[in-house]
Amino acid sequence: MELTFLGTQAMMPTKHRNASSVYLEFKGEGMLFDCAEGTQRQLRQAGISLSKINYLFFSHWHGDHVLGLPGIIQSLGAADYQRTLMIFGPPGTKKFYENMMRGTVFDNSVAAEFKEVRTGTVVEGKDFLVECAPLQHNIPCVGYTFKEKDRRRIDLGKTKKLGIPPGPDLGKLQQGKSIVWKGKKVTPDATTYVVQGKKIAYVVDTAPTKEITKLAKDADVFICEGTFGEELKDRAHEYKHLTVVDAATFAKKAKAKQLFLTHFSPRYPSTKDLEKQAKKVFPDTTCAKDLQQVKL
Repeated sequence: MELTFLGTQAMMPTKHRNASSVYLEFKGEGMLFDCAEGTQRQLRQAGISLSKINYLFFSHWHGDHVLGLPGIIQSLGAADYQRTLMIFGPPGTKKFYENMMRGTVFDNSVAAEFKEVRTGTVVEGKDFLVECAPLQHNIPCVGYTFKEKDRRRIDLGKTKKLGIPPGPDLGKLQQGKSIVWKGKKVTPDATTYVVQGKKIAYVVDTAPTKEITKLAKDADVFICEGTFGEELKDRAHEYKHLTVVDAATFAKKAKAKQLFLTHFSPRYPSTKDLEKQAKKVFPDTTCAKDLQQVKL
């Protein structure tokens, strides 16, 4: 599992930062969270093939989170993309997508399916689950959590002691099923242990709301906007955004393990002071940089 920060700027790109987008790759599944203008170039810079993208998750439909979409669709079509692109977002997503595609002229050969979401389960795969919750912005906006499902691992010491050899019986135990070995029932609880799956939370463009704590609860990585420093707290909340101290406070409340700040106002050419402010509240804070990769 690997995260790549493709864009960490708010509103408009700068010389060193592109606008919002984060890419997650998990067991060959490519997931893009928001898609600002320039996202496909950032993907190329990161060495990520566009054809890896299976899912697109939009937080909301402000331009700095979606304007890279037509270029992505055009390039996927040119690359003879054969899958159906799954697109998720708040109410209105399908209409906005169709309007955007009508505003450009190219042969759109990419099949897409849409699911408009407000809260709860967004999509579930064999090994993962994506959920969402409503945020407080001036248009419909949602935050997301990606959860890797827990998995069982064989305790080889215990199975060797019982004399169970490698083979189908161990497979059943790993699947959580009991077996009969030498006339006795052997349960998975007695021969396996559970590895807890990783959790990533993604929250951008919102005023403070209790839903943020729910999304970030026990997250291994909490990606959160830190648009302004604490000195502009009133301005941040007026425009329904968070300060870096807000983000750090939510990370602390949620007992997240790591906080990565993103979506910085262009007024900050350096994020050193922003990171310093946040670290006073939540020490394990990093101001993300474009093209930064995080392995989990």
